[in-house]
Amino acid sequence: MEKHLKVSAIKDGTVIDHIPTKALFNVIKILKLEDCSQMVTFGNNLDSKAMGTKAIIKIANRFFADEEVNKIALAAPHAKLNTIRDYNVIEKRVVETPGDIRGIVKCFNPSCITNAENIPTRFDVLSDKPIAMKCFYCEKITNENEMVFF
Repeated sequence: MEKHLKVSAIKDGTVIDHIPTKALFNVIKILKLEDCSQMVTFGNNLDSKAMGTKAIIKIANRFFADEEVNKIALAAPHAKLNTIRDYNVIEKRVVETPGDIRGIVKCFNPSCITNAENIPTRFDVLSDKPIAMKCFYCEKITNENEMVFF
């Protein structure tokens, strides 16, 4: 059986692989990739032995700081980040959801002080599969179905 690449290679940059298909556009939004001046390629509903289907994003000449990796982990827990240099993978890492999330998602509780005043959100992560976070201020639990990214 002949193997074909569905998404072309990049010389330098980052590949975010094993993104759940339903999380692709959240990852694009939170990383502000719609404003990226570099080549961005994404694929959705690609075949995956481990996941059934998956999404992938390739960003040329862009490498992510830990804060951005935390955002990826929140939107796509267990996604894989591959750092590419001169067409070679030089680092592979699985993103890990941090224990503390700040200023990435809104609290779903309309009565929370963060929704009424200019106070950054803060959550303690209770679970990463599925995502469940407890608001530091109102102590309500926000799960992945209720998450709204800034």
